[in-house]
Amino acid sequence: MEPLDPLLHQPLRTQLVAFLAGAGEQTFSELKRQLGVSDGNLDAHLKKLLAADYVCVRKDASGARAQSFFALTPAGLTALQQYVQALQRLLPADLGGEAQSGAPAWVPAR
Repeated sequence: MEPLDPLLHQPLRTQLVAFLAGAGEQTFSELKRQLGVSDGNLDAHLKKLLAADYVCVRKDASGARAQSFFALTPAGLTALQQYVQALQRLLPADLGGEAQSGAPAWVPAR
């Protein structure tokens, strides 16, 4: 069985790459607002993702204030897809099946 990516197995980093996968390039401020984290916390996690080449940064100083824009790299998207697939392999085979109540089999009946 393929192990889970330890870099993405941290909840905030999982949320960060998943958000970037859907939203595309985002500013530091927008990431901070969407994820509800402090500057220092976001910065620390972004540094780890940048070092792994899961995220890239583009600096723009054309406006009144310089901004950093972050985006998921192809390597980051591949890592996220592999992470999700690894999680799916850990789930029971009948997880997607429907119980008689119409709810998925893993949801307890009321």
